[in-house]
Amino acid sequence: MQDFVNWFRSWVNSGCLLVFAANCEVRYSGRAESYLPKGDRLVMIKPDNSVHVHQPSGNMPVNHMREGAQQVIEEVDGCWVVRSSHAVNKEELLIQLHKVYFFQEQLLDDGKKVVVAGTEADMAEMIYDHPEIIEAGFTPLSREEHTKYGFIDVFGFDGDNNLVVIECKRQTADLHAVTQLRRYVEKIKQSKGLDKVRGIIASPEISANAKKMLEDWGFGWRRIKPPKFLEKYDKSQQRLDYY
Repeated sequence: MQDFVNWFRSWVNSGCLLVFAANCEVRYSGRAESYLPKGDRLVMIKPDNSVHVHQPSGNMPVNHMREGAQQVIEEVDGCWVVRSSHAVNKEELLIQLHKVYFFQEQLLDDGKKVVVAGTEADMAEMIYDHPEIIEAGFTPLSREEHTKYGFIDVFGFDGDNNLVVIECKRQTADLHAVTQLRRYVEKIKQSKGLDKVRGIIASPEISANAKKMLEDWGFGWRRIKPPKFLEKYDKSQQRLDYY
């Protein structure tokens, strides 16, 4: 334990990530009050001074402190305690240590941003750039057309000069997607004084009941994958669509 205490004190303000596993109790005071009885936990203190206490299972921390906290280790009633405090937010986290299993620090360098691909916005852009994947003669006019009920993903005309509303779903389309499409179609009919406006859902799959509702309301479905969706699992997929 004394090795850990000496190491912790030398680590403070080093700019390194700190990771240690310990048998501990955890008390938090701030937005609420909480107490976690003695058990084995993994603790991470990041260079931004945020603190994350994890139990052996689960992906979310059971306790945490936001960035900007200050850390000290001190002896309280014969027991070593890691105290994390945030004066601005009036928060305090106390980790009372009973046994330390291991500890490690590492200077990490990572300033990159996550690149997200295969979103519904990516699908809308793909359809806008390649309208033939919807059908021959389809001409897109805009993306994210605003209505009272939200944004239409793709809006355009078909080969017969009918307005078409396309709702993109990156995963299996369900009943909610169909009712959402219908609201958009009805709003466009009302706002433009039209009797006929087509509705199409673009998604990789559609549930059976959603497809039945779609057909009952006279709408269509196009089987379209989001760009690069599950690419590493489907190397044989070479086309933008697979009707």
